[in-house]
Amino acid sequence: MAKFDKADIERRMAGAVESLKGDLGGLRTGRANVTLLDPVVCDVYGAHMPLNQVATVSAPEPRMLTVQVWDKANMAAVEKGIAYANLGLNPMIDGQTLRLPMPDLTEDRRKELAKLAGKYAENAKIAIRNVRRDGMEALKEDEKKKEIGEDDRKRSEDEVQKITDKFVAECDTAAEAKEKEIMTQ
Repeated sequence: MAKFDKADIERRMAGAVESLKGDLGGLRTGRANVTLLDPVVCDVYGAHMPLNQVATVSAPEPRMLTVQVWDKANMAAVEKGIAYANLGLNPMIDGQTLRLPMPDLTEDRRKELAKLAGKYAENAKIAIRNVRRDGMEALKEDEKKKEIGEDDRKRSEDEVQKITDKFVAECDTAAEAKEKEIMTQ
C-alpha cells in the first residue's frame, strides 16, 4: 500500500491556510470585527468558557462592538474576561449589554500588528513546508518498497512542489491584504 496520498497533502496544506486566515481575522484593524473577541475566555459557572458561549457578539457600527450577555449575573465575569484578554478595549456597561468602542490605532501599534501578520504567515508557510517534506518522504519510501518507479516519484515530487507553491502564494496574498488593511485603516 503506497504511503503517498496527494489528497491528504492538499487537505493538510489547505488547513494551514485556513488556520492563517483565522489568525489574521483575530488581528485588530481599525474596524470592529466580531472575531476580535474569539480569544476571550470568561470565568462563569465555575469554569473557563469562551465568550461566544455566554454572550452574543455583534458589530452594530463600524467602530463599535456590542456584547449581549445572556445571564445578567455574568456581566462582571465577561467584563473581566475582556479586560484580561489584553485587546486594548475598554468595556462600558449599558444594562445587560457591554459596549466596546474601537479606539484609533497608533502608527507604532499598526506596525506591530503588520509584523504579527507577517509572523502568522511565516508560521503557516512553515507548516506547509512540513507537509511537503512529509509527502516527499512518503514518495521516497514508496520508491524503496518498489511500489512506484523513479519516474513516478519525480513526477509526483513536481506535483507536490506545485501544490506547495500554490498554498504558499495564498499565504502571502492573505498576509499582504491584512497588512494593507492594518496600515490603511
